[in-house]
Amino acid sequence: MDAHSQSFASVQTENRTIDTARLYQEGFVAGTLGAATIAIWFLILDLLKGRPLFTPTVLGTALFKGMGELAAPESLAVSVDTVVGFTFVHWLVFVAVGCIASRLLGLAERNANIGFGILLLFVVFEFGFMGGATLFAEPVLQALAWPTVLLGNLFAASAMALYFWRRHPQMSIWP
Repeated sequence: MDAHSQSFASVQTENRTIDTARLYQEGFVAGTLGAATIAIWFLILDLLKGRPLFTPTVLGTALFKGMGELAAPESLAVSVDTVVGFTFVHWLVFVAVGCIASRLLGLAERNANIGFGILLLFVVFEFGFMGGATLFAEPVLQALAWPTVLLGNLFAASAMALYFWRRHPQMSIWP
């Protein structure tokens, strides 16, 4: 391999590394926006009900202590440790989803036919999440009301989608 070929290969590798880092950074920001959006949504609802931080207390209790602790969710006292722990896990999950979405968008930029598949994957994921929550976390949905959970997830997904759309205005989901 001559010097020119080596230089070209080095630049290509560096560009891929930069692109990958950019995609993960976008995923991090999008996930943080999504997590913040749904957290603010539930904080507003909890404040309107006069029970600030009730939602992360219920979700954290279910996650860290099990569903058995939710026999009487209305009697749960707010636990700062539970709220902080759940909020951190919640944020990590959203960042992971944001990074996956960002990588998929990176693929779709190279192949427009993937765009519609990504949209379909999102719809299946959202309804799969609600179906899974209905089957496995019924006490949580009873304590929080499934329409508010669905609406909060749609707000979060919309915030993430808006961020990605602004970062990739040339993207189209239609081939």
